[in-house]
Amino acid sequence: MSTDRQLRVAIVGAGPAGIYAADILSKTDLDVSIDLFERLPAPFGLVRYGVAPDHPRIKQIITALHKILERGDIRLLSNVDYGIDLKLDDLREFYDAVIFSTGAFTDAALTIPGAELEGSYGAADFVSWYDGHPYVPTTWPLHAQQVAVIGAGNVALDVARVLAKNADNLLVTEIPDNVYAGLKDSAVTDVHVFARRGPAQVKFSPLELRELGHVPDLDVIVYPEDFEFDEGSIAAIGSSNQTKQVVKTLTDWTLNDPATFSASRRLHLHFLHAPSEIVDADGDGAVDALRTERTKLNGDGTVSGTGEFHDWPVQAVYRAVGYFGSPLPELPFDDRKGVIPNVEGRVIDIDGEQVPGVYCTGWIKRGPVGLIGHTKSDAAETIRNLVEDAQNQAGFASAGQPDPSAITSFLAERGVEVIEWSGWELLDAHERALGEARGRARVKVIARDEMIAISRGAAQ
Repeated sequence: MSTDRQLRVAIVGAGPAGIYAADILSKTDLDVSIDLFERLPAPFGLVRYGVAPDHPRIKQIITALHKILERGDIRLLSNVDYGIDLKLDDLREFYDAVIFSTGAFTDAALTIPGAELEGSYGAADFVSWYDGHPYVPTTWPLHAQQVAVIGAGNVALDVARVLAKNADNLLVTEIPDNVYAGLKDSAVTDVHVFARRGPAQVKFSPLELRELGHVPDLDVIVYPEDFEFDEGSIAAIGSSNQTKQVVKTLTDWTLNDPATFSASRRLHLHFLHAPSEIVDADGDGAVDALRTERTKLNGDGTVSGTGEFHDWPVQAVYRAVGYFGSPLPELPFDDRKGVIPNVEGRVIDIDGEQVPGVYCTGWIKRGPVGLIGHTKSDAAETIRNLVEDAQNQAGFASAGQPDPSAITSFLAERGVEVIEWSGWELLDAHERALGEARGRARVKVIARDEMIAISRGAAQ
């Protein structure tokens, strides 16, 4: 790699992982020019399109990310879809190195009979709908009265809470108008959340769990027979303050008198129930029930089936068993883990050899685990290795087109309507104005074409 000019780096994916990587790289000793590509018209990834609208505290992360991009030393190029608008060879023509931070936004598979039935939904798709993702339909079927949510993490709680919450209580959020209308007409009365292990093994955060107890017109119901604690559970409670708080909240709810339940909607939390089949009882291809197998703790926090099954009458099932990464054209992919194979962020091929000048960070690097703090440290590791390779001139090939305007000219020739930071500022202002007109913080624009028009100042 030539050292007499500025290093050019492309980052594909403008969620937290990509933005943090860009920020950390910009503060190294390298003389570097950074372009941040995003396939959607708007940046911020799952913070914008993966966090429930009634969690503004988490969405405040966007404020920090916004401050990074508004500095102007990192160029945002949105509405550019890797694999469609440009490929790896194109990026190598214009950049010395490429970092992929495309995250994980599809649902992990739940391999039980009936998962394909009408009324069986991936939680990721539902989250995208209620967050106004421009690539999902604007309507969602909400005709079910009894609903099952499979999962023991915060996404399961988010899905259950949004389904069970009165839509009017979401009007203070940035919920899109079409989502409010859909939830307003929802027929749901009961939402059942199923976890295959016990109360000490769930992955709920204490704050998210306690929040359920404060939702207006909602009774949270737990079942004392689901509360079992083995040696592994006791050890988990003793070693983790978070687990201790979660167990305390759940245990306190067992003391509630059922005679006091009077809300119009109920959220049921079931433990030690493993999903075994989504049932189509009448053969019409739609969900009629969820069958679960009672489990028992093994002493180490794991569970085994007991052979005791129960059918729960529900008309919809939401599978919240985790996110999964998607393969990217021209890049190696681990189909089992859902990640780009790598060693500390250096992408490797099938033979375990480093792919020159190609790196990854975030969930597509390590899998869909960890919070924002993990994302920052993860990005730091990748950037540290990129810097080391650049300084050692290891595995880099000089970009043939070092001029920053070359890539935008290339995309324009292909008819790609690139949205830069100034375009996002127009869209951001428009959404805030919509919110102000409705007495809310903001209202998301959800149609991709409309988002592009607004970003170009072409909307009426």
